[in-house]
Amino acid sequence: MSGEKPTRAGVVYAQIREEIFQGALGPGRRLRTVELAQRFSVSQSVIREALTRLSEQGLVVAAPQQGFSVVTVSLDDLDELTEARIEIETMVLRRAMSRGGIQWEAAVVAAHHHLAGTPPLLPDGTMNGEWFTVHERFHQTLLEACDNGRLLSAALTLRDAATLYRRWSWPIGHDVDRDVAGEHQRLVDAVLAKDGEAAARILAQHIDRTSQALRVVLAGGDVSAR
Repeated sequence: MSGEKPTRAGVVYAQIREEIFQGALGPGRRLRTVELAQRFSVSQSVIREALTRLSEQGLVVAAPQQGFSVVTVSLDDLDELTEARIEIETMVLRRAMSRGGIQWEAAVVAAHHHLAGTPPLLPDGTMNGEWFTVHERFHQTLLEACDNGRLLSAALTLRDAATLYRRWSWPIGHDVDRDVAGEHQRLVDAVLAKDGEAAARILAQHIDRTSQALRVVLAGGDVSAR
């Protein structure tokens, strides 16, 4: 029944995507269509449709004669992306702070309040996907008053590119002792105090801390989820 195929593919896509983000399907993991079709009780064409969609998002790679696998972690790409994000995001944040008014400050406070009230982990100990959505909204709000659509777009595009690394910092990087809430609070405090130097420094450290968790794992040659 072709009318059901997109819905089934969408369900499979969402489940595999979340398992990649959670680290259950780690870097380089082979994704065999036969096994997945049996697991989800769907046809292999449905699985291929879901995996193709994931490959378009850069979460899965397809190799000739080898099929699909989860994207691997690249230290060079991580370092370049981190450097680019720090350069662009801190610049855009400074511009937002110099141009944003009371309405922007209120939006930042509201976005932070929403984030602070959203638990990062679910009762079963897995990551809360909703927290990441609220987290992205908070960081986007910080940058929105920069008054330059091109710069804002560049910053958000880099943030999108770092989504997988950000999601893997906990299950793959095992960065479980981090005080993320404290980092966010210090960032907001600096923004509201109109301390551009402190805000840029805190944001740079915030971005680099996420990358550092994965750097340690990559240096040890173990990128598997525990």
